[in-house]
Order: sequence, then C-alpha cells, then structure tokens
Amino acid sequence: MGLLRELIQIYIWILIISALLSWFPTTSSQGGMATTKRVLAQLTEPVLRPLRQIVPRPRIGGVSVDFSVLVAVILLEIIYSII
Repeated sequence: MGLLRELIQIYIWILIISALLSWFPTTSSQGGMATTKRVLAQLTEPVLRPLRQIVPRPRIGGVSVDFSVLVAVILLEIIYSII
C-alpha cells in the first residue's frame, strides 16, 4: 500500500506540473521545455482525455477553462485517503 500511495502522490505532482507548464508557450518543437511538455502530456493524457469528455468546459471571460486536472487531482486524493 505504501508504494501505491507514493505513486499516487507522484502522479498528482506530475498533473500539477503539467498544468502549470501549459500556461507557458513554447516557441519551437525542440528544446527542453517542449520535450518536458511532450513527456508530461504522454503521462497525463490517458487520465485527462476521458475526464475532458465528461467535465464541461465553462467559458470564463471569453476563455474556455479546463477543469479536468482539478477533477483528476480530487479523485486521486480521494483514492489516496481510502487506501
């Protein structure tokens, strides 16, 4: 159980870091930032893609806001507290 709890915490941090990095544009497809974003997207998209189909994207100030990361973190925290 200890290993699973640690993996959940690591994945939560991966989700948060990925969300924060999405706020910074990359100027090219090469380089450290672009590579980091690609790797994080490969790790997070299998969880976030189904959530994006379920969770509505409200428009706030003319911008669509994606709450799928928040929902994923909350769900993982619930699982973490149960085990």
